[in-house]
Amino acid sequence: MIERDKVKIGVISDTHLSCYDTRLARIVAQHFKDADLILHAGDLVDLRVLDIFGGIEVKAVSGNMDNMPVKDKLPEQLIFEIKGFKIGLIHGWGSPLGIEEKLLAKLGDVNCVVYGHTHKPANYKENGILFFNPGSAVDKRFADTRTIGILEIDKEIKGRIISI
Repeated sequence: MIERDKVKIGVISDTHLSCYDTRLARIVAQHFKDADLILHAGDLVDLRVLDIFGGIEVKAVSGNMDNMPVKDKLPEQLIFEIKGFKIGLIHGWGSPLGIEEKLLAKLGDVNCVVYGHTHKPANYKENGILFFNPGSAVDKRFADTRTIGILEIDKEIKGRIISI
Protein backbone atom coordinates (compact mmCIF):
# COMPACT_ATOMS: atom_id res chain seq x y z
CA MET A 1 0.00 0.00 0.00
CA ILE A 2 1.25 3.48 -0.88
CA GLU A 3 1.33 5.77 2.16
CA ARG A 4 2.38 9.16 0.71
CA ASP A 5 0.02 12.15 0.88
CA LYS A 6 0.00 12.54 -2.89
CA VAL A 7 0.41 9.47 -5.09
CA LYS A 8 1.76 9.73 -8.65
CA ILE A 9 0.96 6.93 -11.07
CA GLY A 10 2.50 6.66 -14.54
CA VAL A 11 0.06 5.22 -17.06
CA ILE A 12 0.95 3.67 -20.41
CA SER A 13 -0.77 1.39 -22.89
CA ASP A 14 -0.51 -0.15 -26.33
CA THR A 15 3.27 -0.26 -26.50
CA HIS A 16 3.16 -3.09 -29.09
CA LEU A 17 6.89 -3.79 -28.64
CA SER A 18 8.58 -7.16 -29.05
CA CYS A 19 11.55 -6.27 -26.82
CA TYR A 20 13.17 -3.64 -24.63
CA ASP A 21 13.08 -0.24 -26.38
CA THR A 22 15.65 2.46 -25.51
CA ARG A 23 13.47 5.33 -26.82
CA LEU A 24 10.58 4.28 -24.60
CA ALA A 25 12.99 3.75 -21.69
CA ARG A 26 14.12 7.40 -22.03
CA ILE A 27 10.49 8.58 -22.06
CA VAL A 28 9.69 6.53 -18.97
CA ALA A 29 12.83 7.80 -17.18
CA GLN A 30 11.87 11.39 -17.96
CA HIS A 31 8.17 11.30 -17.06
CA PHE A 32 7.78 8.43 -14.59
CA LYS A 33 11.04 8.73 -12.59
CA ASP A 34 9.22 9.85 -9.42
CA ALA A 35 6.12 7.67 -9.91
CA ASP A 36 4.97 5.51 -7.02
CA LEU A 37 3.43 2.99 -9.41
CA ILE A 38 3.08 2.36 -13.14
CA LEU A 39 -0.03 0.98 -14.83
CA HIS A 40 0.22 -0.71 -18.23
CA ALA A 41 -3.23 -1.10 -19.81
CA GLY A 42 -2.36 -3.94 -22.17
CA ASP A 43 -0.93 -4.76 -25.57
CA LEU A 44 2.62 -5.11 -24.28
CA VAL A 45 3.08 -7.91 -26.87
CA ASP A 46 6.17 -9.17 -24.99
CA LEU A 47 6.86 -9.35 -21.24
CA ARG A 48 10.38 -7.92 -21.73
CA VAL A 49 8.69 -4.53 -22.17
CA LEU A 50 8.15 -4.54 -18.39
CA ASP A 51 11.95 -4.29 -17.93
CA ILE A 52 11.71 -0.71 -19.20
CA PHE A 53 10.16 0.35 -15.89
CA GLY A 54 13.18 -0.62 -13.77
CA GLY A 55 12.47 -0.94 -10.09
CA ILE A 56 9.11 0.86 -10.05
CA GLU A 57 6.15 -1.37 -9.17
CA VAL A 58 4.05 -2.16 -12.25
CA LYS A 59 0.47 -3.38 -12.45
CA ALA A 60 -0.33 -4.64 -15.95
CA VAL A 61 -3.12 -6.41 -17.80
CA SER A 62 -3.13 -8.30 -21.05
CA GLY A 63 -4.59 -6.89 -24.24
CA ASN A 64 -6.07 -8.26 -27.44
CA MET A 65 -2.70 -8.19 -29.29
CA ASP A 66 -0.71 -9.94 -26.57
CA ASN A 67 0.79 -13.37 -27.21
CA MET A 68 0.26 -16.46 -25.03
CA PRO A 69 3.16 -15.89 -22.60
CA VAL A 70 1.72 -12.45 -21.82
CA LYS A 71 -1.87 -13.71 -21.64
CA ASP A 72 -0.77 -16.58 -19.36
CA LYS A 73 1.11 -14.26 -16.98
CA LEU A 74 -1.16 -11.18 -16.86
CA PRO A 75 -4.86 -10.96 -15.97
CA GLU A 76 -7.45 -9.42 -18.29
CA GLN A 77 -8.41 -6.93 -15.59
CA LEU A 78 -7.35 -5.75 -12.14
CA ILE A 79 -9.26 -3.85 -9.49
CA PHE A 80 -7.29 -2.31 -6.65
CA GLU A 81 -7.57 0.53 -4.16
CA ILE A 82 -5.28 3.48 -3.50
CA LYS A 83 -6.09 6.08 -0.84
CA GLY A 84 -9.73 4.98 -0.79
CA PHE A 85 -10.21 5.14 -4.58
CA LYS A 86 -11.10 1.94 -6.44
CA ILE A 87 -9.27 1.75 -9.76
CA GLY A 88 -10.14 -0.69 -12.52
CA LEU A 89 -7.36 -1.51 -15.01
CA ILE A 90 -8.43 -3.18 -18.26
CA HIS A 91 -7.38 -3.08 -21.91
CA GLY A 92 -10.63 -3.07 -23.88
CA TRP A 93 -11.90 -4.84 -26.97
CA GLY A 94 -13.96 -4.35 -30.10
CA SER A 95 -15.13 -1.06 -31.50
CA PRO A 96 -14.10 2.11 -29.67
CA LEU A 97 -17.71 3.30 -29.92
CA GLY A 98 -19.22 3.00 -26.44
CA ILE A 99 -16.10 1.32 -25.05
CA GLU A 100 -16.25 3.12 -21.70
CA GLU A 101 -19.73 1.77 -20.95
CA LYS A 102 -18.64 -1.80 -21.84
CA LEU A 103 -15.58 -1.54 -19.62
CA LEU A 104 -17.50 -0.09 -16.67
CA ALA A 105 -20.10 -2.84 -16.97
CA LYS A 106 -17.32 -5.46 -16.82
CA LEU A 107 -15.42 -3.81 -13.94
CA GLY A 108 -18.37 -2.87 -11.75
CA ASP A 109 -18.22 -0.28 -8.97
CA VAL A 110 -14.99 1.73 -9.42
CA ASN A 111 -13.95 5.37 -9.12
CA CYS A 112 -11.60 5.26 -12.10
CA VAL A 113 -11.44 3.15 -15.28
CA VAL A 114 -7.93 2.98 -16.77
CA TYR A 115 -7.96 1.43 -20.23
CA GLY A 116 -6.21 1.28 -23.57
CA HIS A 117 -7.10 -0.35 -26.92
CA THR A 118 -8.24 2.76 -28.81
CA HIS A 119 -4.78 4.45 -28.95
CA LYS A 120 -6.67 7.71 -28.35
CA PRO A 121 -6.13 9.49 -25.05
CA ALA A 122 -9.13 10.16 -22.82
CA ASN A 123 -9.32 12.00 -19.51
CA TYR A 124 -12.81 12.90 -18.36
CA LYS A 125 -15.28 12.33 -15.56
CA GLU A 126 -18.80 11.10 -16.04
CA ASN A 127 -21.17 10.42 -13.15
CA GLY A 128 -18.23 10.80 -10.75
CA ILE A 129 -16.09 8.17 -12.51
CA LEU A 130 -12.78 9.12 -14.13
CA PHE A 131 -12.29 7.46 -17.51
CA PHE A 132 -8.59 7.52 -18.34
CA ASN A 133 -6.83 6.23 -21.44
CA PRO A 134 -3.17 7.25 -21.86
CA GLY A 135 -3.27 6.63 -25.61
CA SER A 136 -0.22 4.95 -27.11
CA ALA A 137 3.39 5.88 -26.43
CA VAL A 138 4.63 4.34 -29.68
CA ASP A 139 1.77 4.26 -32.18
CA LYS A 140 -0.25 7.30 -33.29
CA ARG A 141 -2.24 5.59 -36.03
CA PHE A 142 -5.57 6.56 -34.43
CA ALA A 143 -4.44 9.79 -32.72
CA ASP A 144 -2.63 13.01 -33.59
CA THR A 145 0.35 12.32 -31.34
CA ARG A 146 1.94 9.67 -29.13
CA THR A 147 0.94 10.03 -25.50
CA ILE A 148 1.32 8.71 -21.97
CA GLY A 149 -0.55 9.65 -18.81
CA ILE A 150 -0.20 10.55 -15.17
CA LEU A 151 -2.77 9.93 -12.45
CA GLU A 152 -2.43 11.90 -9.24
CA ILE A 153 -4.31 10.90 -6.13
CA ASP A 154 -4.69 12.90 -2.95
CA LYS A 155 -8.15 14.03 -1.87
CA GLU A 156 -9.36 13.30 -5.40
CA ILE A 157 -8.12 11.39 -8.42
CA LYS A 158 -7.03 13.47 -11.41
CA GLY A 159 -5.49 12.59 -14.75
CA ARG A 160 -3.11 14.32 -17.11
CA ILE A 161 -2.20 13.37 -20.69
CA ILE A 162 1.36 14.07 -21.86
CA SER A 163 2.24 14.33 -25.56
CA ILE A 164 5.66 12.84 -26.26
